[in-house]
Amino acid sequence: MVSKQVQKRAPVYKKLQSLRSISNSPAHSKSSILLDAVKYIQELKRKIEEMNQETVAAAAQNSTTAQNPFPVQLEVEPREGDQAGFQIKMFTEKSCTGLLVFVLEAFEELGLDVLQARVSCSGNFLLEAVTTINNDNQNGDDHHKDAEVVREAMLQAIQSWNEVSQ
Repeated sequence: MVSKQVQKRAPVYKKLQSLRSISNSPAHSKSSILLDAVKYIQELKRKIEEMNQETVAAAAQNSTTAQNPFPVQLEVEPREGDQAGFQIKMFTEKSCTGLLVFVLEAFEELGLDVLQARVSCSGNFLLEAVTTINNDNQNGDDHHKDAEVVREAMLQAIQSWNEVSQ
């Protein structure tokens, strides 16, 4: 009987010792080892969250230009097909009251019509828009707009908003 109990306890003991080793716990009792392991896991989660926040901040920093110090993530991708246009994604970590007006004015100046959009302004600013090139503009260049031109117009809209809102 004793050998069966020892056989059952041996794997648990090995796992506790592994957990103790991984979490650098000086404890010897099961409950203390488990508490130290929980603290260790919470600390790891906290470090991961900090690293994620630093990564997001670095990405936002990289997506801004020298003339636009406002931290923003901006993606402009061309759309192909029968309705040429762009898919635009813009994100800032802080709420930007009035920024949407400047963005829509930039769309209008570029001759872009919004087919679909999703906007959130609570706590942060998020814009996802699908646009087409307005066919009412008969300038030949309007049908060949470059994504970089649209991106620069969006950054200019942000810059203009930033100057007005300060």
